[in-house]
Amino acid sequence: MANLNRDQPAGARSGFGRVLLLGALFGAPLIAALLLYRSGWKPASGIEHGTLLDPPRPLPEVALTRPDGSLAPPDTLRGAWTLIYLGDGACDSRCMNTLADLRQVRLALDKDASRVRRVFLYTGPCCPDGFPGPGERDLLVLNGDGPSGAELLGRFPPPAMGGDSLYVIDPLGNLILGYPAAGAARGLLADLERLLRLSRIG
Repeated sequence: MANLNRDQPAGARSGFGRVLLLGALFGAPLIAALLLYRSGWKPASGIEHGTLLDPPRPLPEVALTRPDGSLAPPDTLRGAWTLIYLGDGACDSRCMNTLADLRQVRLALDKDASRVRRVFLYTGPCCPDGFPGPGERDLLVLNGDGPSGAELLGRFPPPAMGGDSLYVIDPLGNLILGYPAAGAARGLLADLERLLRLSRIG
């Protein structure tokens, strides 16, 4: 009997130690999360290739002209995910290659391709003979010259005014991602697949 009484405090201490250990295992992550939250730290957005524009930039609704002189509706850059390429209306071989890359990115989205549109927003005289070609039927070509175009282009970060830049616009008309025009296709596709998978707006 005496031996049992002597063992009880040790057992109690052992049980208390287990409780402390369990508390540390379950409580430490919560405490760490609270400390990180209070410090202002945010997890990575998951966008690994483009430049995330934070906060997103709402684009004005402006009526831009097509190469044939007709007006596009002011809400043209809303209602779908938009890949917009800013470039010179002369559209040299580099421009053609970028537009071809965007076409391949859209096609690679497979069943989600219908959620994405391509826009070539140009400044200066447009365009080469036969442009856009037969493979560019889904490409919307818009003129960024004039007051309306300047108002729209003014929302894009530099060097957008100089052209040769590539951006993603969400279905609400917000500018959210930017890329260099050259060599962006692979990273753009990866980012776009993630956006479309998580999106609830279009």
